Amino acid sequence: MNILRKGMIISTLIMGLVLVSCSNDEDTDLVGNWVKKSSFDGPARSSATSFVIGSYAYVTTGYTGDEYLKDLWAYNSDGDYWEQKADFNGVGRSAASGFELDSKGYIGLGYDGTNKLKDFYEYDPISNTWTQKADFAGTARYSAVGFQAGGKAYFGTGYDGNYLKDFYQYSPTANTWTLVNGFSGNKRRGASTFVIDNKAYLGLGVNSGTYQVDFWMFDPATDTWTRKRDIDQDDDDDYSYNDDYVIVRSNATGFSMNGYGYIGCGESTRSIWEYSPTDDVWEEKTSLEGSARTDATGFAINERGFILLGRTGSSYFDDSWEFKPFDEQSDDDN
Repeated sequence: MNILRKGMIISTLIMGLVLVSCSNDEDTDLVGNWVKKSSFDGPARSSATSFVIGSYAYVTTGYTGDEYLKDLWAYNSDGDYWEQKADFNGVGRSAASGFELDSKGYIGLGYDGTNKLKDFYEYDPISNTWTQKADFAGTARYSAVGFQAGGKAYFGTGYDGNYLKDFYQYSPTANTWTLVNGFSGNKRRGASTFVIDNKAYLGLGVNSGTYQVDFWMFDPATDTWTRKRDIDQDDDDDYSYNDDYVIVRSNATGFSMNGYGYIGCGESTRSIWEYSPTDDVWEEKTSLEGSARTDATGFAINERGFILLGRTGSSYFDDSWEFKPFDEQSDDDN
């Protein structure tokens, strides 16, 4: 059994034993509605990588349970359909990281079933071509995060045999990576991020079997991290937001729209939480109406949020859902 799949199984078992469920059994009391969209046209998978350019989301790589993939698919959010594009020209992999920068997509890192990876590639949607760029300057790793905020793009955290917290910025002009001010939080893999008003928010993930509760904001204008309220119930901690929930998990998906951030799914859960940066508080929303899942893919296109793919145990999904956070729950749309 490969080390990534073994790690996923162990993580799922731990979550089932120790994590308080994040889903409210009375979802009818929560706000938010899910609309089922066209199923993903490629093979069902988990741990795929995505980036958004204009009205299109691009999804590539991932793991089917048997195969590490390198196909690329573009989702047209206006027409609700998928188109296959040029295959990613690196080795097939899962748990890679990606971002959009200057209307081009980038992915790198990950795990190919044998090796942790540090290669890095650029996708041009106009020419539908991939170009290999400078290798990531940090150690080869998987389950890192990637994001672009304020016109600057970063990879950081992850697992290279040890849990990590370093961050590097990529310059497309110089085609170089530069180590930036260290992340002030704990080491972790399987963290989640979203970007609001050119600031990145990072939290969740796991470090040596312990789920992380610290939550942080990164300002690329000053290269500084600011700690926000923790996402646990511990009222003895000045950083905690003391309410009747625990959001902690790893391998969740994150995206932002309309000035709010969203964290969804993760091990053994389909719960969705909304973050308000103005108040620094979280609110539970209607859970994903599909199956609970980990290693799903999430993104936002023109203020519309989507969650798709992922797995539960050995079951891999190809369904796709749009989330409408301010609508009342309705079965008519499914």
